[in-house]
Amino acid sequence: MQKIDWDDAFDNMGHVEGSGSLPAFWLERAAAYREALQSGQVDCDIAYGDGARQKLDIVWPDGPVRGLAVFVHGGFWMRLDKSYWTDLAEGARANGWAVCIPSYTLVPAARISAITAEIGQAITVAASRVEGPIVLAGHSAGGHLVTRMLCDDSPLSQAVTGRIAGCLSISGLHDLRPLRHTALNKTLHLDAAEAQSESAALHSPAGAMPLTCWVGGGERPEFIRQSRLMALMWEGLETPTRCHIDGNHDHFTILEGLKDPLGDITQALLGLADKGDDT
Repeated sequence: MQKIDWDDAFDNMGHVEGSGSLPAFWLERAAAYREALQSGQVDCDIAYGDGARQKLDIVWPDGPVRGLAVFVHGGFWMRLDKSYWTDLAEGARANGWAVCIPSYTLVPAARISAITAEIGQAITVAASRVEGPIVLAGHSAGGHLVTRMLCDDSPLSQAVTGRIAGCLSISGLHDLRPLRHTALNKTLHLDAAEAQSESAALHSPAGAMPLTCWVGGGERPEFIRQSRLMALMWEGLETPTRCHIDGNHDHFTILEGLKDPLGDITQALLGLADKGDDT
């Protein structure tokens, strides 16, 4: 049997031409979006804990608030922060949703299990400021973090969990065990116990909250496998799940539709609230 090259399997930037320039582009674009927002349309740096990175932003809609949408960024739990992604709020914001984008402590300063707890804190604080249903979205490592909110050991209270209408994991990581065989683990410091306990695919769901795993057809095969795996595992546990492979999108272009109020991925996220009402 041929040995799997796990470093290559997770190497998104190495397989997307020009991806090295993307972080600077994202940061500039998000800053321009914040600058264009009117007074009162965004609240920045709301603390949800005492840590330097335990802060979140909320982008507000123009009219009445329909509910809370949360977007958790990726970067293998070791890179980036909320300031890179503000413009991704536009699709949900234009549909009447308040959008929370948190930062979190990065590895190795925090273990992944501690980051999971931080995201629970962030959602709890945001939920105290915004009424109505809650929909969760996260990209890559962020997909892991939002899916963990739906697990049987969720850090969220029952009061907050009861408001979650659904979760959209975008190119999410749901089985962390293969990451132990990568150079990334020199920073992640995943041991066997944490890799298992932090793998949502190895948990039972806390309830029948709808879960959609959304992944680009042009991504690394491992990310497609992880999305299919998550949907299949929880489908067998009586949770409404689906796996959607979105055209030829790569790991980065998959996010662009979140800026479009009528985009398929935006509608999939917000449509979870309707599905949640039916469960």
